Amino acid sequence: MTPKLTPPNLDLFSFSCDLQIRFSDIDGYMHVNNGVYYSYFEHARALYLYQTCGWNVMEIGTVVGKTTIEYIKPIHLDDELSCMVRCTRLGNSSFDLEQLIMSKKGDGTTILSKCNTVMVSVDMKTMKPTPIPEAYRSKLLPQG
Repeated sequence: MTPKLTPPNLDLFSFSCDLQIRFSDIDGYMHVNNGVYYSYFEHARALYLYQTCGWNVMEIGTVVGKTTIEYIKPIHLDDELSCMVRCTRLGNSSFDLEQLIMSKKGDGTTILSKCNTVMVSVDMKTMKPTPIPEAYRSKLLPQG
């Protein structure tokens, strides 16, 4: 028996960006290929870090330490997509991001996929983990 998923509280997400489906993203089953989801989530993560924190990846970079994706419903060519992103944990040099791909068809929104990623802050010269700069740390987690 599959456990029932608890829907996430969308009010906890303050960042969202639109995603564009390319015709080449569609596979023989007439939906977006599962491998393309990684690209969608990566694009949204990069925008989140840049637009929310002003993160300069040429000085302190970020690399993916771990990522998991849940495929909830297939994405089709006519879906209007957005991706919500939020930080759920801050460590010394790592942080966790939760992301949702949503479809904006019709009157409501539907969650199509969920991603959890552990990001690691790295020094771009040595490529070794480095503490998350305070200027970014203060912008990653919501105040309150």
